[in-house]
Amino acid sequence: MRNIKKYMVAACTLLALGGCDYLDYDETTGKTREEAYSYFDNMNQLVANVYSVLPVDFGRVSDAMMESATDNSIYTWENNSIYYIVNGTWSPLKRVDDGWSFWNGIRSANSFLENYDPEVLKRFEYNEDYDEMTGKASKFSYEVRFLRAFYLFELAKRYGDVPLVTRTYTQEEINSIEKTPFTEVIDFIVKECTEIAPELPVDQSDFWGETGRVTKGTALALKSRALLYAASALHNPDNDPAKWEAAAKAAYEVIAMNKYQLPKIADDPLYSDLGGHEVLKSPQLIFERRATETSSDFESRNEPMGYESAEGGNTPTQNLVDAYELKDGTPFSWDNPVHVSNIYYDANGEETRDPRLYLNVLTNGSVWQERKIETFEGGKNKILDGSTKTGYYLRKYMNPSVSLNPDKPNKLHHHYILFRYAEILLNYAEAMNEWKGPDATAEGCPLTARQALNQVRDCAGMKHVDETGADFTEKVRNERRIELAFEGHRFYDIRRWKIASRDDVRNIYGVKITGSGTSFTYEKVLLQQMYWDDKMYLFPYPQNEIYMNPNLTQNPGWSGENKN
Repeated sequence: MRNIKKYMVAACTLLALGGCDYLDYDETTGKTREEAYSYFDNMNQLVANVYSVLPVDFGRVSDAMMESATDNSIYTWENNSIYYIVNGTWSPLKRVDDGWSFWNGIRSANSFLENYDPEVLKRFEYNEDYDEMTGKASKFSYEVRFLRAFYLFELAKRYGDVPLVTRTYTQEEINSIEKTPFTEVIDFIVKECTEIAPELPVDQSDFWGETGRVTKGTALALKSRALLYAASALHNPDNDPAKWEAAAKAAYEVIAMNKYQLPKIADDPLYSDLGGHEVLKSPQLIFERRATETSSDFESRNEPMGYESAEGGNTPTQNLVDAYELKDGTPFSWDNPVHVSNIYYDANGEETRDPRLYLNVLTNGSVWQERKIETFEGGKNKILDGSTKTGYYLRKYMNPSVSLNPDKPNKLHHHYILFRYAEILLNYAEAMNEWKGPDATAEGCPLTARQALNQVRDCAGMKHVDETGADFTEKVRNERRIELAFEGHRFYDIRRWKIASRDDVRNIYGVKITGSGTSFTYEKVLLQQMYWDDKMYLFPYPQNEIYMNPNLTQNPGWSGENKN
């Protein structure tokens, strides 16, 4: 059976050849319109073209992940443009991950929806594969509508108000288009997801063996995420409970499918050291950006300095490490000498913290590629130029089955998770708590916020939470931080919650480790303070787009000149 992956390479080539700036008018892809929309394979390739814009953050910003512009990570190499955000020097002229390429996906989606007609395939009704062909083609428009909605959300979460573009435009039209309020964009996304979800298969296997395509759960997951953002402080300053209600009910739609499960983390293929396609077997996986080729680039960029061909890269902070509780559920405290002396392992070498810490972070004493990590002062992984400043290296998404040895290289597929079930449970826990509190249920929402939160904690073997009020809210937020670390959420969570200006978010810490063997002392050290200005809750519009179309207007606080 064909797999959409094989079309992605061709689609990416088409984008490279046919790419254009901003919201350009419709283009064909080297074929006449009749050719492009008259044959199944050509239609499928056009759909793959739309899929090819799906985001991935294995290093969106010149190898730096967006997490390295948050309190979860520091990028080792300070000449990286991720520091434009960290130091507050980004601007309409110094753009960082502005997502402008999503307009290419939206343009391609609109062009497809305007020209696609499955009836043209009727002339192939005597082909042996006609039923399969028409069955797949019948889902194309729903897949493309989802992708358009997803790309609109990616832009709205960056900019707030964005043009709601649902058709192709002439060059003259596009240069005078105006923004649509954020709430109206979200309303459109929710409406699209609600309409297309029943038309999409529940399971990938229902695509005649094709994988990597949009399903019913994918559409409902986007609806859940979009409504959660719309209910959050950045976009809901009056804390309208109806918005939290909508977010809770949307998340429960996914839960009520009874399609996805959270296995114990030790049994979840998401964390398998076999890597490659193993992640696709996870029962909590909802949607992912499929890799088309094998690679060792991510490991090369992020392996600890001291390993062959390693570059250090994205390094977790002490802030993030401190967020992981002790095994018994006690919050870690630097004021407790027992906690500090057993910061990662006890005297017997047993792990002392939430097991998810060791899946996300390589600490001093962790084993990687059959060697112990040494991030103490003078250790093998702390003495080279480019060594970690924080005392940690990245473990999340890193695969020990990849080899950077030039004599025995091994590359694997690196699939990027876009939606998974743990996020849905955390969306639900947050929305229900804000709407009804931690222990209430409601019509259409028979699960409490506490129960949803504890389902996530159960999979890690962590104690159930008993906090209430503001303390429970902090537990929900902390759980989201540690469970979804390095999956692209933290940068936007601290913005939608409007907590990015807080000192505990801006002050970035590492650890200084001294000693040798098994005897170490640990000191929490302030490494940097991230710059903050409230204008940074939204991205600046690219200045060249404002020049071409003044109707767009710049987001508040930003100007064309970099004055920081």
